[in-house]
Amino acid sequence: MKISKKSDYAIRVLMTLVECYGREPISIRELASRNAVPKRFLEHIMLDLKSQGWVSSLPGKTGGYMLAQSPEEISMGQIVRYFDSLLAPINCVSVNQYEQCSQESSCRFRRVFLDVRNETARLMDNTTLAAAFRGEPVRRQEVFDDALMGGAGI
Repeated sequence: MKISKKSDYAIRVLMTLVECYGREPISIRELASRNAVPKRFLEHIMLDLKSQGWVSSLPGKTGGYMLAQSPEEISMGQIVRYFDSLLAPINCVSVNQYEQCSQESSCRFRRVFLDVRNETARLMDNTTLAAAFRGEPVRRQEVFDDALMGGAGI
């Protein structure tokens, strides 16, 4: 699974709003700067987040954006599905973007991708913004774990 820039940027900004939850709104300029997101692109993302009821905004000089729901009520799965439509690694195991394959009746590796889809969906749907925010940042050595480096295409 690879998420889009839109999902990536939306989650970055939402994490900043979780950090500031219950405080004053944050300007779009500050959100863009803190999260290395192009401001023009972020404006569109914020409209999407607002349309879903995940964020609200206040106009004016001291206005900005804030979470409209508790961070415990918004899941990572909801966000990625909204922006990217799916969590499945291949279309023949996707519900939303299913495409029939000529090999379905005999394919053995499709099961692995179905399991990946199911585990990914379970993890993403059970991880709220609050839970993700409580987690520790990933260390570089975790990404480049020697035990996994045999599959260098990770």
